[in-house]
Amino acid sequence: MTSQLLPVELTSASNGAKIGILTLTQPGRPVVVIEQNLLKQLDATLDSLPENLDGLILASDADRAFVAGADLKAIMALDDAGLHTYLTFGAKVFQKIADLPYPTAAAIHSVALGGGLELAMHCDGLIGVVDPDAKPFIVGLPEAGLKICPGWGGTNLLPARIDPQSAMIATANGTPFKSTDAKELGMFDATCTSRDALIETAKSWLSIQSKPNRTGTPSRCIQTTNTDTIKKALIAASGAIESSLHTDAVLDAIRVGINQGWQAALQSERSHLVQLRNTEPAQKAIEAFFSKTVKK
Repeated sequence: MTSQLLPVELTSASNGAKIGILTLTQPGRPVVVIEQNLLKQLDATLDSLPENLDGLILASDADRAFVAGADLKAIMALDDAGLHTYLTFGAKVFQKIADLPYPTAAAIHSVALGGGLELAMHCDGLIGVVDPDAKPFIVGLPEAGLKICPGWGGTNLLPARIDPQSAMIATANGTPFKSTDAKELGMFDATCTSRDALIETAKSWLSIQSKPNRTGTPSRCIQTTNTDTIKKALIAASGAIESSLHTDAVLDAIRVGINQGWQAALQSERSHLVQLRNTEPAQKAIEAFFSKTVKK
């Protein structure tokens, strides 16, 4: 059965560049979360994009979040083999964005966490709404707060977007950033102050980008960053982080990425995540998270 396609709008930038706007949508949910059906829809939609595009914007129609993260309940319901398969498929879909032959940008209007931020970081640029007069939203990789680790490359992606040491420490501790702080750290390639201006800001950013040279990795990851800088950041972060199963997993995935490359880093994350979610600390933390969510 063919997966239903996500909506794609065709538009133009001020210089005439042909831009596609692919919108993540999940009717019936208050926020977009990454789960099997959405991944299948995204996979099919990416395969159906027009060949003559000059750029792509990845957007979300949810009011409360760009993407709130992965569906944790669905993840915990999978057995180990099923979780490996799910994570591998998600990585394959995300990689299709990183391999597109034209520049891409994620239009982030609100919360982007975990797998949602990892999805966005497979784009070349992150374009964010940062309104100094509004309550900031959060953006980051909070998995370690649940005693697990990222599973779609976050350990190797975030250090190429902001100060590497700060990224590694935040990921290992599961500490997200306020959007205002993310802007100061340079996480966003361009910003605007309202959601109404977001798409035009993304189009303007795309219109001045050169045609990318794709190499099989996302354009912004530690594999495309100065190796000495990343190694020094890893040494400093390791000395600043208290050792635990989940922090060690994050640092190990970074180390694997430095020494063995992008695909090996993804495999390292998957293996650690599958193992960690079976540990007592993770199961207790996730159970507490579910209980808190139900009470809300």
